[in-house]
Amino acid sequence: MKICVITGTRAEYGLFYWLLKALDADPNFDLQLVVTGMHLSPEFGSTYGEIERDGFVISDKIEILLSGDSPAAITKSTGLALLGFADSFQRLQPDLILMLGDRFEAFGAAQAAMFANLPIAHLHGGEATEGLIDEAVRHSISKMSHVHFAATEQYRRRLIQMGEQPHTVFNVGALGVESATKTSLMSLAELEASIEFKLTEHFFLVTYHPVTLDVGEQQAGIEALFAAMDAFPNYQVLITFPNADTFGRQLIDAVKAYRNQQTQRVYLTESLGRVRYLSALEHCSCVIGNSSSGIIEAPSFNVPTVDIGSRQRGRARADSVLHSDNSQSAIRAAIEKGLAMDPAKDACCFENPYDGGKTSERIIDVLRQLSFDNILKKRFYDVQLPELD
Repeated sequence: MKICVITGTRAEYGLFYWLLKALDADPNFDLQLVVTGMHLSPEFGSTYGEIERDGFVISDKIEILLSGDSPAAITKSTGLALLGFADSFQRLQPDLILMLGDRFEAFGAAQAAMFANLPIAHLHGGEATEGLIDEAVRHSISKMSHVHFAATEQYRRRLIQMGEQPHTVFNVGALGVESATKTSLMSLAELEASIEFKLTEHFFLVTYHPVTLDVGEQQAGIEALFAAMDAFPNYQVLITFPNADTFGRQLIDAVKAYRNQQTQRVYLTESLGRVRYLSALEHCSCVIGNSSSGIIEAPSFNVPTVDIGSRQRGRARADSVLHSDNSQSAIRAAIEKGLAMDPAKDACCFENPYDGGKTSERIIDVLRQLSFDNILKKRFYDVQLPELD
């Protein structure tokens, strides 16, 4: 079976890593890896190089990112993805498309696969992120998909509620949690040497992505975040770039300015890479921002998270994930509460709802037994609901 895996961001590739290893090693599968989006952009670290250094053969590279980040530019990038994937799928002739999540490049790839009559297996469907257009993108991809690998039982049920046949929806847990447990991590000294920056034993790991449904919220949130972190001058700050989403470059300019004001305390990077990022999760005192990694992976490291604003609102979360509004006082209070958590005493707070165990193996088992008979002819599954007013 020729399985074509789509990746467009550093975070997505980090989640895929162990599944890619398993697919590549299994004689039942012929792995095709198509790389696009931020991976190919020097502005975001040209992270396709990490994929190649990890030993994977890239089957195709599809350039889609424009230099702008306006709604029109993101729309045009999605159109370029649709065009690029149409040509790529025609060349590669895959049997199945495997994609994860909710980004615009995945949306373009899903549309191209649908028009080419190629079945799609989709990971992380059924989730809610109320502050983002990504939620609508994610649900749209789910409706174009034929096999679903959900990260929790709640999300499995939601996909069925959306009309997906129960026998096509599998609760396998999150690949990110599996990666957290399987990856050999750096010591703090090794991490510091790798980035050539002194972190000390107390530092914050920060990623603040665009809030695509409320640009005003993202500006208020990043300013309040900086002010709140300045209340903890003894903590170093490690910041990774925001995603290439609508108005993301406003945030890039903001984090660059913050770094330039405190060069001895703040380290900023386009991308840490898979191993360094997970190592930073292992050693940091608190994850701060609005990235899904703070919700999905951080609890498995017994690290508290301060989740700011509406970007991730609606996601299942451990009690160690503390929500904050966009005010300086609320963010500061949440950081203080997180730093006071003790994994030894508050172990139940770090119980991770996304921990599915051997997620890659469970996905592989489903793919081995997958039947392509009439797979493209989806039948809507009607859930019996109580009478509505």
